[in-house]
Amino acid sequence: MGRQGRVEHGGGLSMSSIRMPKILPPGMPYRFVCEYGVDEYGLFFDFEVAQVRQRMRWIEPGDFMMGSPEDEPERSDDEKQHQVIITKGYWLADTTVTQELWQAVMGKNPAYFKDKDRPVEQVSWDDCQIFIARLNEGEPSLRMRLPSEAEWEYACRAGTQTPFSFGESITPDQVNYNGNFPFADGKSMRDRQETIGVKELPANAWGLHQMHGNVWEWCEDFFGEYPDGPFENPKGPKKGEHRVIRGGSWNYYSQDCRAAYRIYGLPDSASFNLGLRLARGQ
Repeated sequence: MGRQGRVEHGGGLSMSSIRMPKILPPGMPYRFVCEYGVDEYGLFFDFEVAQVRQRMRWIEPGDFMMGSPEDEPERSDDEKQHQVIITKGYWLADTTVTQELWQAVMGKNPAYFKDKDRPVEQVSWDDCQIFIARLNEGEPSLRMRLPSEAEWEYACRAGTQTPFSFGESITPDQVNYNGNFPFADGKSMRDRQETIGVKELPANAWGLHQMHGNVWEWCEDFFGEYPDGPFENPKGPKKGEHRVIRGGSWNYYSQDCRAAYRIYGLPDSASFNLGLRLARGQ
């Protein structure tokens, strides 16, 4: 389905050695790409580290209402709704970083729930910066980073304004959360009590898996109150003590997996429900 190309690595790459799709992925780091193309979700490229593959998806620029409306069930006071305009597209990993990829880059696996296809956890924001620096050292054209909070929520919503990208509520067939605490007036459901593989549950409309639940995800920004919008490409406060964390996790309530829900942590803090997702600018 769609148009795809493959890159055979064997020394340096020339542009003539790559079969281009008709739509050129913006700013794709060709020297490190093993596959690229267009599928039902849009543009993508895959890169590999020690034969461990990660897919990156192109997120088109656009605008959305960040935060939650005042009548959203279970909302928090720090979710003031405001318009955000994303003027530049960016790449976002279709999954959180797996234990296998972390091991390939760092030479160790800090996760509590061991399995190569599950998300790495027990990593701090500081740990994530070291991981990203080592990844980029191996191939500078990758230029990976953490997503901004605005980029994260924009991608999580995938064009929706409901509490979840899947609609007004969720089930354990869509999201890995503590099913003993359903959303609003829902019924109690399955509680897995552990992480699961990064692709075990359905992707959202933009091809991104488990933006809700499984593990919390570090963002680049310092945590702070939202200003009044509209804002273009907000990056959060210029300084602060805590970093933004998003997405909910396997042991948190369903309401904490909402697209608008925010928490924060000290940059040196780590937990068995806290991981990361890679982003890349143009």
